[in-house]
Amino acid sequence: MNRYNYRAKDSSGNVVTGMVEASSPQHAAKLLRQKGLFVIKVSGGKGFSLDFLTGLSKGVNPSELTNFTRQLATMINAGLPITDALLILRSQSQSKMQSTIAQILADVEEGQSLSAAMSKHPKIFSKSYIALVKSGEVSGVLDEVMTKLSDTLEKQQEFRGRVKGAMIYPIIIIIGMVAVALIMLIFVIPRMTSLYDQFGAELPITTKILVFISESMVNFWPILVVILAFALWGLKGYRATKAGRRKLDTWILSIPLIGELQKQVILTDLTRTISLMVGAGVSILESLHIATEISKNSVITEALEDIAVMVEKGFPLAMAFSKHQDVFPFILSQMVAVGEETGKMDEVMAKVSHVFEVESEQKIKALSAAIEPIILIILGIGVAFLVISVIMPIYNLTTKF
Repeated sequence: MNRYNYRAKDSSGNVVTGMVEASSPQHAAKLLRQKGLFVIKVSGGKGFSLDFLTGLSKGVNPSELTNFTRQLATMINAGLPITDALLILRSQSQSKMQSTIAQILADVEEGQSLSAAMSKHPKIFSKSYIALVKSGEVSGVLDEVMTKLSDTLEKQQEFRGRVKGAMIYPIIIIIGMVAVALIMLIFVIPRMTSLYDQFGAELPITTKILVFISESMVNFWPILVVILAFALWGLKGYRATKAGRRKLDTWILSIPLIGELQKQVILTDLTRTISLMVGAGVSILESLHIATEISKNSVITEALEDIAVMVEKGFPLAMAFSKHQDVFPFILSQMVAVGEETGKMDEVMAKVSHVFEVESEQKIKALSAAIEPIILIILGIGVAFLVISVIMPIYNLTTKF
């Protein structure tokens, strides 16, 4: 978006000047004419701009998108035109979200629909988000759809916050353990090794292993860094392939506690999204296609693709889900069958989402309870290994005298 200086006449014939944001001089003139002004001159738009820095930012925070959705829903419910609502939100937002809203506002003022304007920013607005907005525009209930969408985003953000919060403690402990181990291997063990060499102490096997690891890290750390970088690069390349991604995703889901937790989190988001889309008037088939594209696990994605194909061929949705009981629990196909019979698929999927959310929270508590003793056991074994490796040579020295 560029800023253009303009000179125009109003309906009374008075000359007015000012500045307008637009994508081109023609767009600026069009905006001014829509305001009832007779354009005399439009200039500028080539000045120094910091807009290129926007691309260097990390993107829009999920909380920013949630706040934007909630505020837009509130303004639309209050009867404000979309352009006025976007104008207010643009002035209240910051960083990349502000420039995004400005571009959406410009596109809407040019006559594009809100969903079409948002679809130009796929990194911010997901396909399910755009599909819901489009459904609200077509059915004339955009205010209701935006309210439900903001409620769902807030629930998702709160749920993910609880999941991340439960993982903070074990992550901090693991980072601390790794830091202490590196300090011991890089700074402490080399000094102890020189002391052992001076006295000619006989080193036990545990000490030899520790000295070997320490010397490798001190003397060959550039090679180790290169090997680690190549390993990560190879892993990333392997995951980029279809077979590699499926294998890794299958392995992640098979990890005790962690895999089940990730599966429950994905199913919670999936069923909540489908519930929202079906309730907003999006067809089941289109909802499945969108859910397939936004799923982050290839195993679940492939299952959803097969379900979508079966539904397209005329099979009931419940039967399609029951074909993949290794991915989707039996309760999902049961509840989907109830939704098909009652015609209340959105309500049923919302209840299933709540069930998965409760189960996820229970698994988080179980994981937190299990990780604590596991970390203590690993920490105890590590400390015992270090103590034995350091103390045994000293003990051998003292027994010689």
